[in-house]
Amino acid sequence: MNEDDQGHTTLPGVDGARRWLSRRSVLIAGASGLGVAGLAAGTATGALPFSEALQRALGVASPTPATQLGSPRVERVYSEARGREVDLVLMLPTKAPPKGLPMSLMLHGLHGTARHAAPTGLLKQLGSEVARKAVPPFGFVAVDGGDHYWHENKPGDNPMAMLLEEVPRWLAARGLGGRDGQPFAATGLSMGGFGALLYTRRRLERRRPPAAVAALAPALITSWAEMSKRRAFRDAADWGSLDPLRHIDVTKSVPTGIWCGTEDPFIGGVRKFIAEARPMVAHTSRGKHGDAFNRTVVPSLIAFLGKHVPKNA
Repeated sequence: MNEDDQGHTTLPGVDGARRWLSRRSVLIAGASGLGVAGLAAGTATGALPFSEALQRALGVASPTPATQLGSPRVERVYSEARGREVDLVLMLPTKAPPKGLPMSLMLHGLHGTARHAAPTGLLKQLGSEVARKAVPPFGFVAVDGGDHYWHENKPGDNPMAMLLEEVPRWLAARGLGGRDGQPFAATGLSMGGFGALLYTRRRLERRRPPAAVAALAPALITSWAEMSKRRAFRDAADWGSLDPLRHIDVTKSVPTGIWCGTEDPFIGGVRKFIAEARPMVAHTSRGKHGDAFNRTVVPSLIAFLGKHVPKNA
């Protein structure tokens, strides 16, 4: 089962652009349908002409890209915790956000990437809601986390340490985030929902809890036989030590929103979580796993997070 189930877009010639990307921020252009030649030209001028498909993957859903709301940016940064370069994707409500703009993590699903972490329409909805002052300004940050449920399954590759230690530094260096660049919330899809709940637990252990956690169709699997297929944990005990369903009492003090389709294979674990955690938002409705369902709950997700943006931000 592909837990991400969002469809991936490959950028033509991206390897040739990475040297430039590693040095500076890239503001994603709205043009679509441009090929390799267009990408080369964009690299020279500092604006990459990303396709309409990639814009949708980043959460920009508009038939007229020139009128898009919200501002996505992509950079390449080196993660010491993961031992590799990763994409740092910033999803901002405007091109000129206020200094210290509160940011929520946006954690991708299995086989996903930072560029495909957001459900369709997220950035447009965020920009619209902020523009009409329905929610305070905030943004999202996504990073490449691999396929190991946001923890160190392989020595030297620790995506959780990246989230806890490096993401705040990257945000602070760009004038984003709360105190010391700390994200005010954690949001995740599928495997990323598992990761968002685990991240919340780690923040609580550090006595710096996030203001909210949001999980869309989180991969709350209830059997080791099923989870072991993902090769993301050493053994059942390792999984049990990290499984959010085994540590509900630890995280239930943090305002939580959870959304899942009733035809989703993870609905059993989600219902168990809802029954025991009694989250602030517990939404289930007809739908399967993937973007077709996730995009329908984007307004609810933005509204939920908007209620928990720090007032002194």
